[in-house]
Amino acid sequence: MTTNIPAPIAPGSTLGIVGGGQLGRMTAVAAAELGYAVHIFTPEENSPASKVAARTYVADYDDDDAIKAFGESVDVITFEFENIPAETVKKLSASAPVRPCYNCLAIGQDRVKEKTFAADLGIETAPWEIVKSADDLREALKIIGTPSILKTTTLGYDGKGQVRLRADTDPSEAWDALGGNVGILEGFVDFTMEISVITARRPSGAMATFDVVENRHKNGILDVTIAPADISSALAEDACAIGQKLAEAMDMVGLLAVELFVTKDGHLLMNEMAPRPHNSGHWTQDGCSTSQYEQFVRAVTGLPLGTTQRHSDVVMKNLIGDDINDWANIVKNPDDKLHLYGKSEARAGRKMGHINRLYAKGSQPKGWL
Repeated sequence: MTTNIPAPIAPGSTLGIVGGGQLGRMTAVAAAELGYAVHIFTPEENSPASKVAARTYVADYDDDDAIKAFGESVDVITFEFENIPAETVKKLSASAPVRPCYNCLAIGQDRVKEKTFAADLGIETAPWEIVKSADDLREALKIIGTPSILKTTTLGYDGKGQVRLRADTDPSEAWDALGGNVGILEGFVDFTMEISVITARRPSGAMATFDVVENRHKNGILDVTIAPADISSALAEDACAIGQKLAEAMDMVGLLAVELFVTKDGHLLMNEMAPRPHNSGHWTQDGCSTSQYEQFVRAVTGLPLGTTQRHSDVVMKNLIGDDINDWANIVKNPDDKLHLYGKSEARAGRKMGHINRLYAKGSQPKGWL
């Protein structure tokens, strides 16, 4: 448990965000509404977050001079995705508090560390084996079997860094296709649905958790999120308990999103976790009094957490690639809340924005399902 609780970082201070994507953009907007200035550190020119920030440092993540200048310009630092060098975050901690901490990032960005950490807490996952060569993969297949999924240990998201294996898949070809030095072979889970839960935690250890939601994917990318998930209250409580257990064990300050599989016999298996705002939390922007982005800012600055009460049912729809071209029709529907990310080019598989469609609590969602 956290001791020697630091004082909240007052509005008027500067929040530094490592990463310039859409999650950083929406966090920056929420921070501005609470009275904070935002500085962005990213190697990307003209990034989505930079367009709403007070200042942007455009440099590689290993640029020590830029790291120092950025760190000294802000009062507290966080990150908007975990595919950044942990060493960068470690260096930044010399200049200002980094929340979540280096250890949270190191666990969240490595599948082996992540699954081992969960197992040590008694949280179940799909069966898995570490593999470092085609020969390792052959041996792992004898234990895990097929169908199964070969995944990189780091830098994988939205279906990237994954190879599906069937009974007739050649292990050498699968290993070459992965293109990495270390991976994990994960057993196939015959699940009824994927759910996720997002927990916020302050430096004091106080936590607040949003309603559990259902996620549906298309081509390995999240397509829709349904809030709330159609599961029993007991299962929802179990999911929330898992998120809180992980957050507390890491002494995390910020947000933790945990993806879980609901098996056919009603068990929960942890899939992945992310110590940051999450795609499956977009619905909170319009369905809750406090969005995940405002909650994130409150947590990392040490402000009291906002309510996570849901005032509407929501279906969130991702806009991928050319989906964005339908914006003119989308804005005609008064029940649809459109959020665009300011990206200059629509590409296949690229997240360009999302829609939150609102419903009265307890009503039957329509559309996209």
